Amino acid sequence: MALRDELLKSIWHAFTALDVDKSGKVSKSQLKVLSHNLCTVMKIPHDPVALEEHFKDDDEGPVSNQGYMPYLNKFILDKVTDNFDRQDFNRMCWVLCARKNLDRTHLLISDDDAFKIWCIFNFLSEDRYPLVIVTDEIEYFLRKLTEAMGGSWVEERFEDYRLELQAKQQCLNAWELITLLGSGHFSKGMDRQTLSMGITEVYQELILDVLKQGYMMKKGHKRKNWMERWFVLRPTFISYYVSEDLAEKKGDIALDGNCCVESLPDKEGKKCLLFVKCSDKSFEISVSDKKRKQEWIQAIQTCVSLLRLGQPAPHRESRQRRRELRQKQQAEQDELEERMKELQTANESKQQELEAMRKALEEAAANAVQEEQRRLQTQTELQDRYRTDLEREKMVRQQMEEQVAQKSSELEQYLQRVKELEDMYHRLEDALEDERSARQDEETVRRLQARLLEEEAAKRVELEQIHLHQQRAMSETEAEKQALEKERVAKEQALQAAMLQLQQLESERQGALEQYQEVMKKLEDAANNTRTWKHKVAHHEGLIRLIQPGTKGPQRMTNWGPAAFTDTELSLRQKEWQDKKNQVTQAQ
Repeated sequence: MALRDELLKSIWHAFTALDVDKSGKVSKSQLKVLSHNLCTVMKIPHDPVALEEHFKDDDEGPVSNQGYMPYLNKFILDKVTDNFDRQDFNRMCWVLCARKNLDRTHLLISDDDAFKIWCIFNFLSEDRYPLVIVTDEIEYFLRKLTEAMGGSWVEERFEDYRLELQAKQQCLNAWELITLLGSGHFSKGMDRQTLSMGITEVYQELILDVLKQGYMMKKGHKRKNWMERWFVLRPTFISYYVSEDLAEKKGDIALDGNCCVESLPDKEGKKCLLFVKCSDKSFEISVSDKKRKQEWIQAIQTCVSLLRLGQPAPHRESRQRRRELRQKQQAEQDELEERMKELQTANESKQQELEAMRKALEEAAANAVQEEQRRLQTQTELQDRYRTDLEREKMVRQQMEEQVAQKSSELEQYLQRVKELEDMYHRLEDALEDERSARQDEETVRRLQARLLEEEAAKRVELEQIHLHQQRAMSETEAEKQALEKERVAKEQALQAAMLQLQQLESERQGALEQYQEVMKKLEDAANNTRTWKHKVAHHEGLIRLIQPGTKGPQRMTNWGPAAFTDTELSLRQKEWQDKKNQVTQAQ
């Protein structure tokens, strides 16, 4: 699946490059050319009629990306094997898309370096379309490139760029990444050759899976002489060439989980020796110094360990871990946002309740003020009455005292009520805090339940796949059963036809036998008649005789054609005639 995902990224670039008006659709003639080129590069038999047959119901116009994907999966990607040159495949897709999208005006790098950056972008980009590379992967790539150029990583410069990128879009497409590196923003102080060599080194590591390379001395197997070779270490084998231009390859050292590498003592004037033992051969190699020797031993041991554990190359595993970490962080962020929304909703509801309580308190205070105003007004009236009626003052004073006592008790009750409301407000705040902690506990339990649901969903998907495999096997068995039933019916029909032919032959044989018996009877009658005529002719003289099958010897020719007798028979007849004539003469 990983191979298909990597191929789809390059094909997506080629498809979008053919979409000139950016409508999301490409004409079928262009798709024919693209499909033919893909089949040629990936060494797949191309069927030119398949595209027309696949889209025979859609002849009105161009085809979208979603419409092209079923054809691409069925007729191309399902037939792909890992026996083609991926660089040629990437180069073909690059030629299609670079012509449209690459702006070479202000670039400080060559087209070949831009192509390598494009391949690295496809490797590091996210598995969603349109393809983009996130900030973390940009930082990883720039760190690798700076390390390959021998420079020092400036964290402040990238942080400034990160802030600038976050203010815009937080990710880049392939052409923006090429422009970023081609402008020299992160390679100041480096010449173009150093930048190109750095890009090539990162390309070899990430795309070509080159884990380590360099010159070393190798001992021959036949001549036992030491020759300097350029060694290239990949996850599954070590290749060695005549020089670092990789023009002439001398051989490979296949690695597997049973290989081992160990250090050897100095001998034959060679130092820093290491011994690589494989299943079929062993190799003695000499390194220039002890540091490089240890580096090579460590690198080869890492490859063997990965092969033994069945794990991918370190940079591919690191990419997968970074993606999983980003997915986990994104899930936690989504969960935190959801939780914040829930807390905000709960807070708003509590604010509404508090606002209602505040309004109730304000209304109660307003009522108290109105009551106080009424009380003052009552006192004024009582004072007026006191002035006018001194005699009734005592009676009125007693009544007023009673009213004042009553109002005082009401005021104390009101103040007590206000105090109770304040206590209730504090209790509500405590209850809100308890509810927040309870929600936190509930979120923890909910995350645990979500994890269990995800595991259950994974198990359910696995069971569904097993069920699909069983159904597919049952359908194949049913198809084979139907084919065998058809074959049995055909054989029964053929057997019935053969029986009919046999009966016809039997009847024909009976007829022929009857005809043969009739012919034999006729031959016997003819033989009897012929035997009778032979006896009659034997008593007569002359040359007349019954015509019988003669010998196959040469016939005697006369003036009237072939004679009725052969020379032998004629000589016998002449002898008989001569004997009869002699007997007659003697009798006289």
